[in-house]
Amino acid sequence: MSFTLTIRAGPARLASRIPEFAKASSGPAAAIRAFHKSAPKTTNFFTSRTTTPSLIAQKPATNSLLARLQGARRGYQYQSHSQPQQDNGLLMRKLLVGGAMVGGTWVTLQFMFNRETRADGGMPAYESSYLNKTFMHTGLGIGIIGLSAYQMLQTGFTYRLMATNPWVVAIGGLALSFGSMLATRAIDPENYIPKYACWAVFNATQAAFVAPLLAMAPPALLARAGLYTLAMMGAISFVGATAKQEKYLYIGGPLLAGAAIVAVSGFAPLVLPATAIRTLAFTENLWLYGGLAVFGGFTLYDVQKVLYHARLAQAGVIKEDPVNESISLELDFLNIFVRMVQILMMQQNRRK
Repeated sequence: MSFTLTIRAGPARLASRIPEFAKASSGPAAAIRAFHKSAPKTTNFFTSRTTTPSLIAQKPATNSLLARLQGARRGYQYQSHSQPQQDNGLLMRKLLVGGAMVGGTWVTLQFMFNRETRADGGMPAYESSYLNKTFMHTGLGIGIIGLSAYQMLQTGFTYRLMATNPWVVAIGGLALSFGSMLATRAIDPENYIPKYACWAVFNATQAAFVAPLLAMAPPALLARAGLYTLAMMGAISFVGATAKQEKYLYIGGPLLAGAAIVAVSGFAPLVLPATAIRTLAFTENLWLYGGLAVFGGFTLYDVQKVLYHARLAQAGVIKEDPVNESISLELDFLNIFVRMVQILMMQQNRRK
């Protein structure tokens, strides 16, 4: 009988304790939920962009990639104030190194190649005028090449060229380049319109050759290569302009032979097997550094040739033609610039 009374009294006791359960609903309810059904697991893979770095730091990273990403984001937020100072210091150091290189190059060239200066007391006015016109056309041609290459990249023309048959593009581009160059040289300088039209076509073909390189290299590296090229050509041109008359005109033949050797070394990867690693490395260095030396010598030769043609034009033997003179200096600039870009890219890859 007592057992039956106990069972019947159970519901009454539970009903009398309902207010206590209502007051403490937060604790037991959570316990009952944890007992019957576990809370859904949350992952830290997708996090909100508005999450503060302190909260991110408290959450354990589930994998190494997430940890690197979170660490990079925290480093960006906390080191953003000191980054401009580091960039300014690095830029100043690069400018000082570049200035020292330019000054050292100028002094070395003056000491080694320009001991015998002009005996006529300086450059005559007609030589200076003709040289200035030639450099003006050279700068204009380099600007046309740069703008044309940029437009080719923006319009996608470069990618379409790279997607087509490379042999057809290379052979056709070389044929168009040589054809436009020969046409420019053959046209009389007094016939302005066709001469400048052929000259513009020549610059456009050179832009098509340079544009793929501009697509692969970062802009900062291209700017450095351009500055180094200007410094090198400026120092060599100064030496050629202030040196003794016709002092370096004899080096045209040896430079042509050196250019042939450099060109052959550039085609070595197409002929040699991939297992000839040392031979390929030697030919690559020959193409890069040997090409720098050869086209630096061509710059010296071309500047003295411009002055020689200025004297002939003054004597009435030939007509003044700064467009033809600028073509040689443009080719010197492009060959030096391309090699500077490749050397700087190789150095950047070694640091990584």
